Amino acid sequence: MVLPSVAWQRLGDYLRETQLLGSIQSTLYWDQNTRMPQAGALWRGEQLALLARELHSRQSCNYFSCLLDEAKEELSRETKSGAFSSGESLQRSINLKLLDQDIQRQKRLDARLVSDLAQAKAEGYSCWHQAKDKNDFLLFAPALRKLIDLRKEQASQLKEPRSCWETLAQPFEPDVTFSRLEELFAPLRKRLPDLIDDVRAWGFRTGMKSWDLEPSIQKNLCGQLLLSWGRDDSISCVASSPHPFSITLGPSDFRLTTRIVPGQPLSCFFATAHEWGHSLYEQGLPSESHQWFAWPLGHATSMGVHESQSLFWENRVARSEAFSERWWRIFEEAGAPVRSTQDLWRLMNPLTPGLNRVEADELSYGLHIMIRTDLEIALLEKGLDVEAIPDEWNRRYFELLGLTPKSDSEGCLQDVHWSEGLFGYFPSYLLGHLISAQLSEAMNLDMKVEGFNSEDPLEERIALGEEDQLLSWLRSNVHHHGRSVNAECLVEKVTGRKLSSQPFLAYLEKKLDRLSSCS
Repeated sequence: MVLPSVAWQRLGDYLRETQLLGSIQSTLYWDQNTRMPQAGALWRGEQLALLARELHSRQSCNYFSCLLDEAKEELSRETKSGAFSSGESLQRSINLKLLDQDIQRQKRLDARLVSDLAQAKAEGYSCWHQAKDKNDFLLFAPALRKLIDLRKEQASQLKEPRSCWETLAQPFEPDVTFSRLEELFAPLRKRLPDLIDDVRAWGFRTGMKSWDLEPSIQKNLCGQLLLSWGRDDSISCVASSPHPFSITLGPSDFRLTTRIVPGQPLSCFFATAHEWGHSLYEQGLPSESHQWFAWPLGHATSMGVHESQSLFWENRVARSEAFSERWWRIFEEAGAPVRSTQDLWRLMNPLTPGLNRVEADELSYGLHIMIRTDLEIALLEKGLDVEAIPDEWNRRYFELLGLTPKSDSEGCLQDVHWSEGLFGYFPSYLLGHLISAQLSEAMNLDMKVEGFNSEDPLEERIALGEEDQLLSWLRSNVHHHGRSVNAECLVEKVTGRKLSSQPFLAYLEKKLDRLSSCS
């Protein structure tokens, strides 16, 4: 006689071992980006390739399939016998369905391709780093071409009823289609350039003196921010890297990186706010038992939802007027040229189109993403030559933002994503803006029901220093879903309506109206 949930436990134990291997892979990635010497890149590539082969084997082997089949049969039996509540039965069923999708995807991939991709990503990162340092795209071009070829082969092997680019985007944004992105982004393509022109007419940035803060002071400000937002240093770690990122290495091991940019004294502060938002989301994902970290429901809904959380903390909170009201004296004491709330709020929201995506303001950020998305699709599906990227990049920046990079490092080499073959990721950033805006509207409505009578209860909470209440709302309404739904379903479930660009545009227009009075 089979004991209750024995097959489920065996499957869970297997998933946990697979997750342990995955976390070792992630730890090597963390080290590669933060401490590894450049000469270690080739050996690191071999290490990551070996782990990739082992992980692929575990995620596609017949033994895993058998464990999954046994767990399905067991769940069917025990559900019929009434062993589980309807909610628990549904959760287990969703986990098994997601695992089945994942294993079918893995089985279609050749083990050699998986290994070659892992090595190419490690080599690509090293080449990108050197090319960026030497301001020479051609040093990176061969590695990028190799990654494009490998990703095309990956899409071909997966044989999904989607285009190459859509197939590669699925791990980041399940069920995304190019036509849906066009539907969401078209109003932004039309409206954002007009708003940028409106802001240019204000002219309040003219003659503003450049300023900077010592790296130690910037790090201290970031430390104060994380402390005020509840950082527990027993489960989190902060380091520096060429490109800021957040990563989870275990159920109680949350890492993030930031960077100091000379002449950009707020860059480190906002990068820290952004990456901590990612980490807060990871810390809030389902964790009812020790196994949830390994089960699909314990993972993020999508990268668009992930980005919505980081952008919420970076933009809706840290760039808000209420936040500046509380923090301007702290910045003044640190040496920033501010004497009032409005001074800091203007600095926090420069609204001046620039060439760097990470440093971009909320108004122009979407245009940066659309340029990258269009170029990715051109590379993967329309035959754009890799060597043509610098010229195409510069042309599109001039057309949309009226700016031209002076160098490859300032232009097409600024992002790390392509060096790791992460084609299909960029739209998640802009989807994150749209999701954040729509979730914020829902948060405001809920807080009005709770008795906050101001026009913007979210700002009122920030003014009171009650960011923990904002996090509590996100925990209750967003984080707990994990992978049980896709991003669009989550938004509709929480807000009661389909995802749209309208809330984001409405938020921008309202904010611009208020900022214009400070010009």
